[in-house]
Amino acid sequence: MTETAVSPAPQPRPTATASAKQRDTPTAAPARSSTSGGRLRALDGLRLLAALMVAAYHYGGRGGDVSTAWGSSPKDQFPTLHAYFSYGCLGVQVFFVISGFVICMSGWGRPLRSFFASRASRLLPAYWVAVLLVTAVFALPVVVYEAVSPSDALVNLTMLQQPLGADRVLGVCWTLWVEIRFYALFALFVVMPGASRRRVILFCAVWTMAAAIAEAANEPLLDLVLMPEYAPFFIGGIGLYLVHRDRKDAYAWGIVGVSWLIGQHYAVRDLWHAPSADAFSHRTSFGVILVVTLGFVAVAAIALGRLNWANWRWLTVAGALTYPFYLVHEHLGWVVIHALHRGLGIGSAETFVLTITAMLALAWLLNRYVEETLPPKIRTLLSRPSAKPPSETA
Repeated sequence: MTETAVSPAPQPRPTATASAKQRDTPTAAPARSSTSGGRLRALDGLRLLAALMVAAYHYGGRGGDVSTAWGSSPKDQFPTLHAYFSYGCLGVQVFFVISGFVICMSGWGRPLRSFFASRASRLLPAYWVAVLLVTAVFALPVVVYEAVSPSDALVNLTMLQQPLGADRVLGVCWTLWVEIRFYALFALFVVMPGASRRRVILFCAVWTMAAAIAEAANEPLLDLVLMPEYAPFFIGGIGLYLVHRDRKDAYAWGIVGVSWLIGQHYAVRDLWHAPSADAFSHRTSFGVILVVTLGFVAVAAIALGRLNWANWRWLTVAGALTYPFYLVHEHLGWVVIHALHRGLGIGSAETFVLTITAMLALAWLLNRYVEETLPPKIRTLLSRPSAKPPSETA
């Protein structure tokens, strides 16, 4: 959800005499790479589709604060569609599969400083603006929702509000905390020592086993670090990137298969009958498994080049809008729904479409005036080597 999808340029194949060790070094190319060297525009489109799934869930697939915006439960606003909208929360799991794929792709062969600079410059600018914007809008007297305290709003700028126990400005920011922990694990065990096929496979295997042990141990610290309920989606995405590099890699397919099996288990367990009073707990286990499977299949089709025909330029724009749209759509969407539906008396379906459109327009503005200006400057600043300390004199 937070990364562009550009396939690395194809590398020359190693000679027939190259040793296995040479082929597995961080700088060596895979023996049978399927990379095309172009932008994976279909992945951009899938990212936006996942974001729209989440928006459908937040607007019509659950209760809670959005019911205040509508004036009644979304069950009443969308008597039939609310049952389908409730599956939209699984767009997050699809995001995590995409993230595993793209982070492995972007971190391969990149030094740690560059990896950190790319992540920070990609995540922070739009996030900072979204936090300030939502805080300011919720502070307006005409808005029915209560803003967080000034202290908590400031803590939110660090992205560490969840572990620090502060109120969240953005409801969706919990997924960013999950992403940050994934980035840290990947940076520590893959990027810092240097990415290679062997190291990535070992990382996936060890994380899968460690996450299972953490689940069995029921130890909060292990759960916090290893994220057993989300790990299989990231790991599955990483496995699919290995498939993208070499579609005949049996180990990669094994990683994908095991990750799908474990991932659907957690998705069914956590979402089949969600414990929250605001959730619509009528999803079927078959429906949850189907959506998770379609997410894996879609990324697999992209990895195998089956969707290379979807090379339309507008998909690049769609991918660029995904992150800012994801950040602002929930809370600001409530304000727009309230204004259109209860303020102007516009029908439920029309309000739904107009709210999505308004949030996409706001996302375009954030992309145009924030993401296209600040990230390059931050990336350059963070990538710059530190100055050497002056030599000491006697």
